[in-house]
Amino acid sequence: MRASAWQMVLAMFRLPAIAWHLGRAGALGHIAKITLLPAWMRRLCAGLDALVRSRSARRDAGGALAEALIRLGPGFIKFGQALSTRADLIGPEMAHSLSLLQDRLPAFPGALARRRIEAEAGRPVTEIFRQFDDEAVAAASIAQVHQAELVDGRRVAVKLLRPGIRRRMQADTALFYSLARILEGAAPNLRRLRLVAAVDQFTQISDIELDLRLEAAAAGKLADNMAGDSGITVPWVDLENTTSGMLIIEWVEGIRIDDVEALTAAGHDIGKITEAAARSFFNQVFRDGFFHADMHPGNIFVAADGTLVPIDFGIMGHLDFGDRLFLARLLTAMLDRDYDMVARLHADAGMLADHVSLAHFAQSVRAVADPVMGKALGEVSLGTVLGQIFQISTRFEIAVQPQYNLLQKTMMMAEGVARQLNPDADMWSLARPLASDWMAEQMNFTRRAEGLVDDVISLVTRLPRLLETLETQKSPQTPPAQNGGALAVALLALGLAILAIFI
Repeated sequence: MRASAWQMVLAMFRLPAIAWHLGRAGALGHIAKITLLPAWMRRLCAGLDALVRSRSARRDAGGALAEALIRLGPGFIKFGQALSTRADLIGPEMAHSLSLLQDRLPAFPGALARRRIEAEAGRPVTEIFRQFDDEAVAAASIAQVHQAELVDGRRVAVKLLRPGIRRRMQADTALFYSLARILEGAAPNLRRLRLVAAVDQFTQISDIELDLRLEAAAAGKLADNMAGDSGITVPWVDLENTTSGMLIIEWVEGIRIDDVEALTAAGHDIGKITEAAARSFFNQVFRDGFFHADMHPGNIFVAADGTLVPIDFGIMGHLDFGDRLFLARLLTAMLDRDYDMVARLHADAGMLADHVSLAHFAQSVRAVADPVMGKALGEVSLGTVLGQIFQISTRFEIAVQPQYNLLQKTMMMAEGVARQLNPDADMWSLARPLASDWMAEQMNFTRRAEGLVDDVISLVTRLPRLLETLETQKSPQTPPAQNGGALAVALLALGLAILAIFI
């Protein structure tokens, strides 16, 4: 869904109310410091901040913005959480604050919850549950959770969407598209940040959160991916009774991963938990390209046997093989302190303009990375490092890569958890063998050949459509050389397809 002209007009009418809440909370003063905004917009924000700021306004940027978003409603709360992936736009400190934005609202009554269950399931509550707790154990902007027991005796968590939430989220999403278009038009410097693409990503996440069958599917995929891994387990889902508005999933008993005192008292080995968490995160990102992207402490529990149990699969990240290979090579180069290779990888990926000096870029990366390499987690602030990296990306005009936004947010969350869990951990020594093993596996001849065949087969399936598109676009004015080039590409694709069959 993109913003129409009428939706953009409606967005303009909503701007005063949005500005009022941002100003009262004290957020406009911090927004005025964002250097990517044009000078006139920064002056406007600063002037409005002086006029409407409340005396009780928060002084910290993240807290002020979070308070304003809570006042603006559920859609803005979710957008604030998505905005936490854009440290390049709002800064690492504000991004970290928004990643911890508390998504809590008053629960709707238990009687209404029962009616929603019966509407979703099409049968009485007593036919599904032996026991159902009317009081919600958690209530957020999109849904709330109740504890229950299935008729077969298994304990479950029942997640129910809020009444009317789909309609409200659709209206807010249309507003965000409009605001992104307006900002990119009013502040050309922001186009590099691809704000409309960021709203696209937010919309995709919202669509998943608003259809709980998709969350159930995400949990199932993660469970399949991690089935052979030790130290982590994914809760089972009651697929028979789950619907678009109701998710029924295994009830999890355990200790929050950031409750070090309780973990220690229960006899858990903090070092082993740290290693299991690092290995699990690495496997999700690099091996599978499918990772839990909402890893705040409340979403990870440690079971009695020390197994990690993640919950809440509404926000998941995806990386294709090319992105994963780039990240693995980048990580290996960083661990080897080969900053010239870091620069070359960015250039090969098309992230650097032709006029950028690779030597200058490598020197800038070294200035940021060298002081923190080899230090324990407790001595390094990933937020600070990311802030310096984003300064470099702005200086060298590196285009934002939307597929990495969720990964960046997840890394900052993971760092916060790991810092509380084990500040003495050496993240570099944990990362090196994982990166080396994965790279060795992926770069062997067999895996590369399999990847080539997969790519060629994919090309074969798309070849008729490509030829049809070329034929449609061809016009009498097209120079013969261009037609010949298109034909050569098509013939080359066909040749590769035939070769793949023989391989």
